[in-house]
Amino acid sequence: MALRVCSILSRLAQRSTPRPRISPSNLRHSSTANAARQWSTPLAKTIADAIATTGPISIAAYMRQCLTSPEGGYYTTNREGQDQFGQKGDFVTSPEISQIFGELLGIWLEVEWQLQGRKKHGVEIIEVGPGRGTLIDDILRVRALRPFLETHIAEPDKDSQQDGRGVEHRNPALRNAQKKLLCGDAPLEETTMGYQSISKYARLPITWCEDIRFVPNGRPLCHSRWIRPLIISTEADKTPFIFAHEFFDALPIHAFQSVPPSPSPSHTLATPTGPISLNRPSPEASKPQWRELLVTPTSPPSTFTSSASSPTSAYPKEPKDDFQLTLAKASNPSSLLLPSYSPRYKALLPHAGSIIEISPESHGYAAEFARRIGGSASSKSSTAQTSTPPAPHKANASGAALILDYGPSNTIPTSTLRGIRSHQLVSPFSSPGFVDLSADVDFTALVEAALGASENVEVHGPVEQGTFLEQMGIWDRADQLQRMLDKKGGESMRGRENFKKDGTMVEVDASGKSEEQERKKAIREAVERLVSRLPGRGMGTLYKALAIVPERGGRRPVGFGGDF
Repeated sequence: MALRVCSILSRLAQRSTPRPRISPSNLRHSSTANAARQWSTPLAKTIADAIATTGPISIAAYMRQCLTSPEGGYYTTNREGQDQFGQKGDFVTSPEISQIFGELLGIWLEVEWQLQGRKKHGVEIIEVGPGRGTLIDDILRVRALRPFLETHIAEPDKDSQQDGRGVEHRNPALRNAQKKLLCGDAPLEETTMGYQSISKYARLPITWCEDIRFVPNGRPLCHSRWIRPLIISTEADKTPFIFAHEFFDALPIHAFQSVPPSPSPSHTLATPTGPISLNRPSPEASKPQWRELLVTPTSPPSTFTSSASSPTSAYPKEPKDDFQLTLAKASNPSSLLLPSYSPRYKALLPHAGSIIEISPESHGYAAEFARRIGGSASSKSSTAQTSTPPAPHKANASGAALILDYGPSNTIPTSTLRGIRSHQLVSPFSSPGFVDLSADVDFTALVEAALGASENVEVHGPVEQGTFLEQMGIWDRADQLQRMLDKKGGESMRGRENFKKDGTMVEVDASGKSEEQERKKAIREAVERLVSRLPGRGMGTLYKALAIVPERGGRRPVGFGGDF
């Protein structure tokens, strides 16, 4: 959801990954103190009141509140004059930088469909995390896809309904923006599932769902209230093509730190009525343990008191932060369960001070994508972290998922939670509800979850975004657009390349002719921004691409070393 501008990319490229020790905090706070304190936003007070009642909360719970709370969440609250996306908002995404990005993903879909035998029935196009709908609009606009869509999606079988894209959305403003872009003046009709309209491309039906429970034969991917769009159908004969662009980075994370065994384990247990002697110390006391990093309010001198050793945070802290991270004083269910899923986490446990970030919801989505493509794995081999019922049996694996996001290729993210506001990195603990939050994606964890969920899929990547787009022919398409400028004066361009590098519009002279050289330069600069590997200059290295496809003996998809 973030890291869209060069200034942010530069700061990220230069940023080292800190691994400081985070000490337990002895903060004392009360609801009375919270009421007297001036919080930066109403949502900050709501979160602080909840912590005063229930105790410190996980980063995952904090992220959910900040992003999706009905009382001031970043994506669920419409504020006059505020737009999260674009030059005037908080961040710019790849589809908004250049129309070529979405067009190449449309070509990727077309190639995969052809490689899988040009299915005639049950084909779905699904996007999770659609934003304003820019990406799916470019995908559907690809001229080569129109006959395919008209034949295989826009004309459903009489015995089954086929939808181009299913969306769960609780933000009417974003839903309306998507509808206007994708469907134009076509009416938006309320149905038993939510809302439905007809796309301006090939009259493709598009459905928005207020809640996954309204979807026939559907089931939730995760048990959380999340504004992201989910998938419409679970019929075994479906062929879903799933796109997840900058979706996983906004899913909630848990963070854990390894603590060494106590040199002299206590033989007493502290209780509200006093210490209780233990007959024998816990065997866990002699082993390293994972402790969760929890969110607590910061402590203004006037209302809070703290111990002499105050905690230090692995994340940036600013004077106006409402919250901070503290280390749990003991293991909790999350710290006992989540790091046990992968040998990668277990290998770091003996190294005191190691910090890891885990996103169970991300694992659940990757597993669900794999099951929809390849069917469920046997119960003995499945290791995916999900509590959803098994997927229907699928006789033949079909479909594909393409994930594009940012994060390390083969290491565990650590201390990557960040806030973004007005195209700048800010503390994730300031101005809750007014700041976008994101964290690096653990691509290796997504691979493990997908392969553990279905025996009939294979995963390719991650590869750098620059490599993927260049193999897909991004420079050839850029040259084509420039030639079209010479022939038609730019009539076939979407208009996003009509921006200069600084975000200002290219000037048009009084006769109506554009400054073609400036537009051509803007096309090249947009492509360079998407593929450049230079630190601080582009997104080619930071962003990665990952593909989940049916098992086919390791034959690589296009963009991942395969060819057309």
